[in-house]
Amino acid sequence: MENNPEVLTDLDVAGTRRSTASGASSVMKKLPEVTPAFWVMKIAATTLGETAGDLFAQTLKLGYFLTTIALFLIFVVTLVVQLRARHYNPFCYWTVILSTSMAGTTMSDFMNRDASARFLSHGATSLGWGPQGLGLGYPTGAAILISILLVVFAVWKVSGMTFEIRDIVTFRGEALFWSAILVSNTLGTSLGDFLSDSSGLGYLGGALLVSGALAVLVALMKVPVVPNVLLFWIAFVLTRPLGATAGDFLTKPAVKGGLDLGTAGSSAVLLAVLFGLMAYAHAQEKKAVKLSGRERPLTRQAG
Repeated sequence: MENNPEVLTDLDVAGTRRSTASGASSVMKKLPEVTPAFWVMKIAATTLGETAGDLFAQTLKLGYFLTTIALFLIFVVTLVVQLRARHYNPFCYWTVILSTSMAGTTMSDFMNRDASARFLSHGATSLGWGPQGLGLGYPTGAAILISILLVVFAVWKVSGMTFEIRDIVTFRGEALFWSAILVSNTLGTSLGDFLSDSSGLGYLGGALLVSGALAVLVALMKVPVVPNVLLFWIAFVLTRPLGATAGDFLTKPAVKGGLDLGTAGSSAVLLAVLFGLMAYAHAQEKKAVKLSGRERPLTRQAG
């Protein structure tokens, strides 16, 4: 097996192949490079997804049912824009990530919570129109979502398409990729809520535990026998509970171990940070294209 010196760096590129004038085939990349900046933006997007989802469902009292429907529709719209894009656009890509995080937050809450007083804020007796939640609980909800994610990966495997993200060049491949993203972000919310609410670790303790697990994954990047794709997806799932616990730490009352900054203020700050990072990524992308004058090779062979 050949050594790949770039580990996770090239696991992020999806694109559509097109013919050049000479008949050769080139790849238009559709996803960003997995760099430290990528993971910073992922955590920012997932933390914002947590605070924004709670803003709509809890603070504005729309409820999990209506909010989930609305946010899922937003996800579909942003996904269509991303799928129709001809090349990687940071604003398109990260908007889809954000929409999956927001929808995943309320989908998880609807699955796991119910009308119990501990799930209602400010003495409310109900939360929006429709069902208050299925009340499955965090462990059951997480088990169901893990099963769904495994089914997605099984379908992906049976389809014969590669798990190497850089080689996704078809509509079906992208659809499977984004299905896995949506389920993994929903799963991450359940895991994050379990760590914060049920495990006894609290918001800060849960965040530290997930951070430690991510540090282990970084160390495993140096182990040749561990598949890079597996590391990528585990890290992608784990950054969601990190965002969930961080979001709860920012917004929850001090008596519950949070900073009580509120969902509206926290969401506004995180949105500004995310848009700033997206603008920076967009500028870097344009600079790279301008300097190269052509598409950069996707892989480099070890010398």
